Amino acid sequence: MAKRGGFPGGKGNMGNIGNLMKQAQKMQKDMEKIQEELAEKTVEATAGGGAVKVVATGKKEISLIEISPEVVDAEDVEMLQDLIMAAVNEALRMADEMTNKEMGKVTGMGGMPGLF
Repeated sequence: MAKRGGFPGGKGNMGNIGNLMKQAQKMQKDMEKIQEELAEKTVEATAGGGAVKVVATGKKEISLIEISPEVVDAEDVEMLQDLIMAAVNEALRMADEMTNKEMGKVTGMGGMPGLF
């Protein structure tokens, strides 16, 4: 008589699937916790020897931009724009790096740029 339904290999595979589901749920909870923690963590980047400072959160949101008064020159707005852009881009790159490192602790795939 032929077997009906089920998974190949019998009941033993159901336990494996259950374990995989539990591991996936734990990983999801761990990742959610890290995402909450990352929202509180910050990175700081500067440009122009510290003339422009940008702080970003682990959620890649800019939380602070400080500009030294001595770099504000109405005759050279382009330089100020370039400094701000450089500092923002560096802060966001650092936030990405921090996120990948923290998530890698949970997934075991740390150091994979752009994964998260």
